[in-house]
Amino acid sequence: MNARKVKKILISQPKPASDKSPYFDLAEKYHLTLNFYPFIVVERVSSKEFRQQRINILDFTAIIFTSRTAVDHFFSICEDLKIAMPETMKYFCISETVALYLQKYIVYRKRKIFFSQTGRIEGLSNYFTKHSKEKFLFPLPEEHNEDITQLLDQKKLDYTKSVMYRTVSNTFPENEKLDYDMIIFFSPLGIQSLVKNFPDYKQGDTAIGCFGSTTAKAVEEAGFRLDCEAPQPEYPSMVAALDAFLKENHKHHN
Repeated sequence: MNARKVKKILISQPKPASDKSPYFDLAEKYHLTLNFYPFIVVERVSSKEFRQQRINILDFTAIIFTSRTAVDHFFSICEDLKIAMPETMKYFCISETVALYLQKYIVYRKRKIFFSQTGRIEGLSNYFTKHSKEKFLFPLPEEHNEDITQLLDQKKLDYTKSVMYRTVSNTFPENEKLDYDMIIFFSPLGIQSLVKNFPDYKQGDTAIGCFGSTTAKAVEEAGFRLDCEAPQPEYPSMVAALDAFLKENHKHHN
């Protein structure tokens, strides 16, 4: 257990849009000061980088979207290159949420948009079979795993991958000292960003919390002590794990 009472926490994510976030309930319950600042940001590749891929978007008859981020960056590139989507373009989305998000950019007509009911790419399997003659474009981030392309290969689809965005370390204000009782991370890239931005950072009695086993591994590999980890069987969310940690921490100091 940490020596220090936790009163000030840095959560390495953008600030929640709504006041209803469970983090604010915790802040009230334990009288905390919360700061939100993402250690990583997603940025689009430049038009020049995209052109170097020698991909002509209008050569394709269908697009595969696996996230809202992919949708945003794809249409941003289209806007830069002054490409308007033809009405015949078909969209294959990993979930209904992603499909509905397309309304931000196109007139939503059911017949051209297909989505997986399960939020997994396998849920598009039948649609891929029915539309196997399409020429698919698959926008993705620089760091991606090959799970989805395995299914596309199995279906023998004609598809082209295009890197349209990447995750990079965020920059911090020059006077940022990371003076917190606790810092919470959500990805291994966040840990890399900490080490890159603050090469002399010493954890001392600051608590570190994280979400996900790959993040936990990154914390340990960076030589830090992990004090609060989610998900766990009894704490499925970061908020639940944090609540249990703070309860113990404050009990210890009262």
